[in-house]
Amino acid sequence: MSETPVRGVDVGSDTRCAHYHTDLDVVAFKFACCEQYYPCYRCHEAVTDHDASPWPRDRFDEPSVLCGACETELTVPEYLEAEYRCPSCDAAFNPGCRAHAERYYETDESLQ
Repeated sequence: MSETPVRGVDVGSDTRCAHYHTDLDVVAFKFACCEQYYPCYRCHEAVTDHDASPWPRDRFDEPSVLCGACETELTVPEYLEAEYRCPSCDAAFNPGCRAHAERYYETDESLQ
């Protein structure tokens, strides 16, 4: 099991969850509202009693993305620059996460 706590529904040791569990679903995101990692926004909704707050742009220098394969913590810029692969262990990340990016970290779209 992961040394870094990842909360959610049926979370495995590689951060896959009940909602997203393909071979590529090995990333978790830290939410600013509770400073906790979750595999997906649906897990956050299921196990918390508060609204989710994405990671703020003014904290992009702090790690807030977790590789479920090797437990490397990345900053948002490191995650985005890695082109959906862990820069530490080369595990592939799900490029489909970009469809929900504004739920995980501030984007240009989330600031409008």
